[in-house]
Amino acid sequence: MSYSSNISRLSRLTSILLKLQSKSAVKVQQLANSFGVSKRTIYRDLTALEQAGVPVVPLEGEGYKLMEGYVIPPVMLTESEANALVFGKKLIDKTKDESLIREFNTAIDKIKSVLRTSEKEKVDFLADRTIIGKNWQDETTSDFLSEIQKALTNFLVIQIQYKRAGQKEINTRNIEPFAIYHNMEENWVVIAWCRLRKEYRNFRVDRIRKLTLRDEHFAPHKMTMKEYKKIQRDKHFNVAVTKG
Repeated sequence: MSYSSNISRLSRLTSILLKLQSKSAVKVQQLANSFGVSKRTIYRDLTALEQAGVPVVPLEGEGYKLMEGYVIPPVMLTESEANALVFGKKLIDKTKDESLIREFNTAIDKIKSVLRTSEKEKVDFLADRTIIGKNWQDETTSDFLSEIQKALTNFLVIQIQYKRAGQKEINTRNIEPFAIYHNMEENWVVIAWCRLRKEYRNFRVDRIRKLTLRDEHFAPHKMTMKEYKKIQRDKHFNVAVTKG
């Protein structure tokens, strides 16, 4: 099973567990429809949960549920950790990529759902009293960062339609994502190996007009982030020093 398949199954198992926790009973067909897989796959997933120690109980004609009294251990956060998440959310809300905002807010909602009432009140109060400057218009200029993250961690080739600054022409490139960074102008940039130019190039995410994850994996890059940073430092800041 590939790395990406393992990640996909782990995500599905987690979602199934959450559905079992939140409902009195869940039918296999409903789960299959929800995740776009076969009933046989769902049965295997339920077996995997049972083998992991989750007491899944079959209900004749109704589906499956968790054994009465069994609860998933809550996420335990200190007050400082919860406060750090508030600041993280505020920072993400000011980013210019809609997909990152959407995914992060979904994750925060899941975490907040298991907090005690008093903790939620403190978190909400702090969020209301925290202001992050810049991007005051809450402008979003792209919606691709989440897919780029997926491609980077799963070593998937991306095909992009890209429009460079000051040019009308839109070019199609196949790229291998290497890293992502947020530049001084508050724009997201993907550093990638460009198969057309045969070198590492920077692509601003807000200039990508269309993005497609190809069904093609590439070999992980041999260059490390430390090596890449050194190359960039030498390129931009290695100014010769002369004796006076």
